[in-house]
Amino acid sequence: MGKIDADVVIVGAGPAGLVLGNLLRAAGIDCLILERRSREHVENRARAGFLAANSVRVLTENGLADGLLTNGVRHDTCAFRDDRAEFELKYSELGNGEVHTVYPQQFLVTDLIAEFLARGGEIRFGTEVSSVSGMDATVIADDLLLRAKYIAGCDGRRGISLRSVPARVFRRDHDISWLAILAEAPPSMSAIGYAIHERGFAGHMARTSTVTRYYLEVPPGEDPENWGDDRIWDELHVRMRADRYGELKRGAIIERRIVDMASRVMDTIQRGNLFLAGDAASLISPAAAKGANLALMEAEILAHALIEALTETDTTALERYSADCLPRIWRAQEFSLWMINLLHGPAGYDDEAVFQRALRDARLESLRVSRAHQDFFAENYVGV
Repeated sequence: MGKIDADVVIVGAGPAGLVLGNLLRAAGIDCLILERRSREHVENRARAGFLAANSVRVLTENGLADGLLTNGVRHDTCAFRDDRAEFELKYSELGNGEVHTVYPQQFLVTDLIAEFLARGGEIRFGTEVSSVSGMDATVIADDLLLRAKYIAGCDGRRGISLRSVPARVFRRDHDISWLAILAEAPPSMSAIGYAIHERGFAGHMARTSTVTRYYLEVPPGEDPENWGDDRIWDELHVRMRADRYGELKRGAIIERRIVDMASRVMDTIQRGNLFLAGDAASLISPAAAKGANLALMEAEILAHALIEALTETDTTALERYSADCLPRIWRAQEFSLWMINLLHGPAGYDDEAVFQRALRDARLESLRVSRAHQDFFAENYVGV
């Protein structure tokens, strides 16, 4: 078995691992990124697209925002629809006055890979990691034993890294599923659209001028292949109330997959010299667009801590990494649950279902009429 030494081995070439790697390379830290997928796959994997103000700051301050600043689109308005009315919230004029920048994750990942390589970093694509140990800082990948000073586990919810951190794990299955749809179609509205309907939630999120992300609430366990293009568009038409608010711009469906609403928080995200970031550190539902933004926040905190440890032999920040990140993770989880309860209600006509839907309607009405609730929404919607 071969052997390689590195200051930091990063497992996973998603936003967390790539931002971390770029920040470490800028400080002259020797680091190696291992990614089980091909470069083509990770550069074309469509995921998140809404970057919060703090994420834009992290990227801009560290010379990683050229593509974002050139091609990203400012977004600052949400529209909510139910059977009574539609109302819009321009959250740039509420709360802290912050906005999102829409820049599809695959574009950001492509930028980050190119920059990391330009900074002298190495990425090994198509490399399967079978073992990670924070106690002796070793990684076994394919036929190699890698020894590092520190390991960053950024390999997502199904990666090996999180299973290598013994911790109390808090999980919640929200028993809600979305059909995530990517359509080759221009946006049908200028706002982020949230539609609440008796047949289930529907969402509209612009990605580019020619591609739009939609969501449809579906029964848990649903097969996405049951949803052909016509069925998807017809159901979106109904739930988005296109007859009332304007027709949707249709196009070919280029992706359909099921997203199950689930949350996971670990009571520590480090063990020995192994530190978790991104979806490996915590899992959050997509209802509030927090996943990628948490990943970039964690990557920045971890990068600064690793740089202090490696260049100044000061491990204070590394020792408190979990303590610094977990309060932010829990706050994001709380707002995500608030959004889930805002957008969904149980089906049926028994007393409990009717009661829960009435609470949802009251929550939406408070958001429509109360400036205090609007400020709360804006601060939490964009903040991390």
